[in-house]
Amino acid sequence: MTMRPYVPKDAIRAIQITTRFPKAHGAPLHFGSPQDIGITDLGKPEYGDAVSIKDGEVPVFWACGVTPQVAIRNAKPPICITHAPGKMLVTDILDMDLAVL
Repeated sequence: MTMRPYVPKDAIRAIQITTRFPKAHGAPLHFGSPQDIGITDLGKPEYGDAVSIKDGEVPVFWACGVTPQVAIRNAKPPICITHAPGKMLVTDILDMDLAVL
């Protein structure tokens, strides 16, 4: 999971916006209590750096490309292009063109 903290009104707006892009992470899978999805300590992420949550903010969780990276690492294909935590792959493919892929 990728987590970003938002004040509630911005979390709602982020959900509204990202829901429109299901082929580019899409809507969050969860927001609110990390314990509800099995995350016991936001200060100790398995990958990447910890993100602070300020008073009045809620954590919002999206699906993350790091999980498939672990599977790719275990499968050991001859080549694979992907990203590192916090550093997304940038291409010249527009969101509107993703429907064709």
